Amino acid sequence: MPHFFTNKRLIILLGSIIVLVALIGFSLRDRENISWPEQFVKDVVGLGQTIVSKPASGIAGFFDDIGNLRNTYKENEKLKVRLDELAQLESDVTRLEKDNKELREIIEKKESLADYDPVQATVLAQNPDRWFDVITIDKGEASGVQPNMAVMTAKGLIGKVKSTSKFTSTVQLLSAHDPRNRVSAVIQGKKNVYGLIEGYDKKKNTLLMTKIPYDSKVKKGMAVTTSGKGGVFPKGLIIGKVKKLKPDQFGLTQTALIEPAAELRDLEHVMVAKRGMTTVLPEKKERKQVYVEEGNL
Repeated sequence: MPHFFTNKRLIILLGSIIVLVALIGFSLRDRENISWPEQFVKDVVGLGQTIVSKPASGIAGFFDDIGNLRNTYKENEKLKVRLDELAQLESDVTRLEKDNKELREIIEKKESLADYDPVQATVLAQNPDRWFDVITIDKGEASGVQPNMAVMTAKGLIGKVKSTSKFTSTVQLLSAHDPRNRVSAVIQGKKNVYGLIEGYDKKKNTLLMTKIPYDSKVKKGMAVTTSGKGGVFPKGLIIGKVKKLKPDQFGLTQTALIEPAAELRDLEHVMVAKRGMTTVLPEKKERKQVYVEEGNL
């Protein structure tokens, strides 16, 4: 009995192998259409792959998007830093170009200043409340700067030293609202016309030159310089050009609106005219009168 069952198992095993080989051979032959079991298996496997692959692809794409977003954020931050650096660089270039131009003009101006020694200085402060009145510079008594010395830029006169300390000085601008702030000036022409710079029109950005004789022939565009007769400002410092001429209310004299040669609202580099020789007037009375004109009582 046991021997029979052993033969039966062997017969079943051999039959199974024969069927398996037949199925393999059947599946390997060239066919246009596959059998329905194969179709069923392929469809089930394909559906399973679709169900699994789409969510997997979506999750993988989601994490890829997060990674890309992080990279984009980092790159954006780097670009912002570069843009900030570029803006600062452009600002530095503009400032340095302006400084270079001003310093070159000052060097050229120094070569033409024969009657006094120019002391180069930098503006330290300009009070917003007194923007048109005074500035503070970084040169003082230690550099030989004294009150009443003329102060200018490469383009022209801007004012005079009002007070000094050891290492700094306060400069009163030509535009300062001070009745004692006067400069003896001359309008250059075939016949020089003398007057006083006293006052400033903020709206028109012009200096006021008064005491011009009513019959003087003054035209627009004429150059205005210091006369050198006040004993304070050296002769020939450029102040500006005549912009307009108008008579005073009594018609006895005229007032000229002078367009300043130097920019009074944006000052950075200036020069102090340290005079080697002080002008000595022959009579004490005349000296006092001239000093009153230029506001140096």
